[in-house]
Amino acid sequence: MEKKIAIISDIHGNYSALEAVCKEIDADDTIEHIYCLGDLIGIGYETNKVLNLILSHDKISYVMGNHDEAIIDILAGREPYSRKKEREHHEWIAAHLDPQYLPFLLSLPTTLSAEYNGKHLFLVHYHLDEKGTFLPVDYEPTEKKLDFLYRASNADIVCFGHHHVIHHFKTKKRLYLNPGSLGCFHKPLASYAILTIGEYGEMNVAFREVPYDNKDFLLGYHRLNVPDSDYFLKTFHGNQHLKYQ
Repeated sequence: MEKKIAIISDIHGNYSALEAVCKEIDADDTIEHIYCLGDLIGIGYETNKVLNLILSHDKISYVMGNHDEAIIDILAGREPYSRKKEREHHEWIAAHLDPQYLPFLLSLPTTLSAEYNGKHLFLVHYHLDEKGTFLPVDYEPTEKKLDFLYRASNADIVCFGHHHVIHHFKTKKRLYLNPGSLGCFHKPLASYAILTIGEYGEMNVAFREVPYDNKDFLLGYHRLNVPDSDYFLKTFHGNQHLKYQ
């Protein structure tokens, strides 16, 4: 019997986008599980609404992203990776986090493994070095580079996010999949992927873009005085808010 799972990543505190994707996934009763590849929070400011929604869902598993990690470090009194304006933003997010969600954030693993119809999945926010630290983004990934990075892995499928664009590489060794960012895009579309693994191990990937109303979310950056709003609205949302002003 074929197995179908949904892969989401980089929600980045965008509740409206997450809600739209969850509604579409939940309407498909053939999808048996959802894997979230990190960066649940940060950049977007709807931290508590996002965490409330995902924790109310009974079939989502998660890994920790770099923004999640930075905010956890701040809350735990550790030095985060972020500096200057990004640090100010992470401190703002941490200050507005409902404390009830802290135990969940602290419990986030760095990686997950799963198996469906004999195919082994490895799920991570982004590629890790030998110390378990996220590597810098490779803006020109190739099959050869990815096979080298995962040369010691027995995974048939590697799922990762962080770099907000879609990756879909198939080599003789494995499938590499990045569904793109669910919460950060220059159009009011929320991205995710559906991975289908057949009874005999055949694999198929379908990429989805779900339309949603992002007006209130975008205008909320300035309304709430979110630190570095102009940068986030330009870089991660393509200045879509300007059409509403």
